[in-house]
Amino acid sequence: MKILVINGPNLNMLGTREPEIYGSTTLNDINQELVEYSKTISNEIEFEFFQSNHEGDIVDKIQISRDFDGLIINPAAYTHTSVAIADAIKSINIKAVEVHLSNPNAREEFRKTSYTSTSCVGVVAGFGKNSYKLALLGLYNKINE
Repeated sequence: MKILVINGPNLNMLGTREPEIYGSTTLNDINQELVEYSKTISNEIEFEFFQSNHEGDIVDKIQISRDFDGLIINPAAYTHTSVAIADAIKSINIKAVEVHLSNPNAREEFRKTSYTSTSCVGVVAGFGKNSYKLALLGLYNKINE
């Protein structure tokens, strides 16, 4: 099973960016922990990780990802603005889960709207780095239904 993990803008700054909200774990740490955790679910899970601060690069990556079985995406700030990313997810016809480290609904009002979640089978938010693990478990189960 091939899973693509896409992280949007500013997530490359994890570990130093607003640690009171996002903690001190880096994106690389999250990726490594996800690989380790996946072995508790199945030894057949392979990952590709991608991070970009540019909306078009994220859209391009999604569009060429039809050979993956699933997508875990943290669109970050693009969650609240990007119809383009939402449409790209719909165009590839693979199951996707939106993930967030913090709970957007417990933050500023503008963060309560997600354009991208309408293209996903589920959303996991508010559990810090464990949001990615929960997203993987849910996605794995959805793919195998």
